[in-house]
Amino acid sequence: MTVKRMDNVGIVVDDLDETIDFFRELGLELEGRTMVEGEWAGRITGLGDQHVEIAMMRTPDGHSRLELSRFISPDIIADHRDAPVNALGYLRVMFAVDDIDDTLERLGKRGARLEGELVQYKDAYRLCYIRGPGGLLIGLAQELD
Repeated sequence: MTVKRMDNVGIVVDDLDETIDFFRELGLELEGRTMVEGEWAGRITGLGDQHVEIAMMRTPDGHSRLELSRFISPDIIADHRDAPVNALGYLRVMFAVDDIDDTLERLGKRGARLEGELVQYKDAYRLCYIRGPGGLLIGLAQELD
């Protein structure tokens, strides 16, 4: 049996409203928002009784999703948001954008800042990493014609 698709990428955040607004500005759509709580959910995560507010964001093409989670309980026990780009583990999400300059300008108004530089790779892409809400590392790529 093979994988049918990648369903979503989960990101734990400290401010769900700010993060939803940020990803809306990037162009994602809010599919829904709900509370996930109780012993049944804790059996999946291994955290026991938990209380989590989640929001599901969808890319405009409908193929990719982000599940944003704000844990109310149990408490957050680790913080990897300031990890450099060469840290082990899941690190960032990369989005293809149609105009990277416009995207950076719009997201900059929501507090995004460049992590390094905006660079051009050959005649193929313009690329950068930014820090978004709560220090989330996000990649942006504009394919050049």
